[in-house]
Amino acid sequence: MNIYLTAIVKSKPEHVETVKTILTNLVTESRKEAACIQYDLHQSINETNLFTFHEIWESMAGLENHNQQPYIGSFVAQFDELLEEPVTVYQAEKIA
Repeated sequence: MNIYLTAIVKSKPEHVETVKTILTNLVTESRKEAACIQYDLHQSINETNLFTFHEIWESMAGLENHNQQPYIGSFVAQFDELLEEPVTVYQAEKIA
């Protein structure tokens, strides 16, 4: 069963470009993972420090493996310094 995930990342205003660079690298690396079906990053037009990921993973095991990757851990380690608030993550399954 595919896992659909939306993650919302809000950087501190002074770190927008740094966070954008890190998140863009996450896209590049995550798309290389076998379980990754889709991994898209969006930046808000009205609130440029707000980023949204839309992801599709082939399974929960694939998502769990993704969350163990070094590039994810490296970003998580920088949350306090770079982010205005904790990342919000929604996991779902497609119903229509």
